[in-house]
Amino acid sequence: QVQLVESGGGLVQAGGSLRLSCAASGRTFNTWVMGWFRQAPGKEREFVAAIRWSGGKTYYADSVKGRFTISRDNVERTAFLRMNSLKPEDTAVYYCALRNSDYDVADRSGYNYWGQGTQVTVSS
Repeated sequence: QVQLVESGGGLVQAGGSLRLSCAASGRTFNTWVMGWFRQAPGKEREFVAAIRWSGGKTYYADSVKGRFTISRDNVERTAFLRMNSLKPEDTAVYYCALRNSDYDVADRSGYNYWGQGTQVTVSS
């Protein structure tokens, strides 16, 4: 069993920055991919970014490219999402998730494990 715990959410003004963390515990593999998704009120959960645990290849949604950076610490089994130049439309609950392949990383149905979510609110 795998557990994922997010942290780092909060309230920030537009243009500000936040860094989210997702700590994984339990059985994980180097072939796995960690993803970040977000869900705003009344909207579907959408892909934000993902990173391959081995090799560090990254993937981003167009809406966050150039503003968000995903990274990971293999030793600590923790993934990070650095969010810069935040906009009010980035307001959402952010979830990290883990899957065991890098096929179509934007498809949330392919993720096996999910964290509980952390709220990010960007004020205008």
